[in-house]
Amino acid sequence: MGIRILVHTGIAAVLAITFAACGGGGSSPTSPAGDDGPIAATIVIDSTGTVSPKDVTVPVGSRVTFTNNHNTNHQMASDPHPEHTLCPSLNTVGLVAPGQSRSSSNLNTAMVCTYHDHINDTDAKLRGTIRVQ
Repeated sequence: MGIRILVHTGIAAVLAITFAACGGGGSSPTSPAGDDGPIAATIVIDSTGTVSPKDVTVPVGSRVTFTNNHNTNHQMASDPHPEHTLCPSLNTVGLVAPGQSRSSSNLNTAMVCTYHDHINDTDAKLRGTIRVQ
């Protein structure tokens, strides 16, 4: 009986340590780092499935919001497809359902970010440029 209690206590301790190491522990969730900058531009996917404006300029440290006014899902992501490595802050936008808006993480590096819809990667109407200055 004593060995069984020791084993159960040991398992409970390991689970508690693992849970705490993974960020658990009952605290309320926090926002991911890099998503607290101001929204500097909103790019709308209109009812025809076209992004507008296609080219925006935003300050370093700001974010961009994508609003989907189309009748289908879109998944906005950084170029190139399918790696999405040019501007990783855009990849946090993810899936934008019809009627939904989602924002990027902070764009912290001055650069030219090009993007596309991962679901429709060859559709030129869903490609654009964000100039971070």
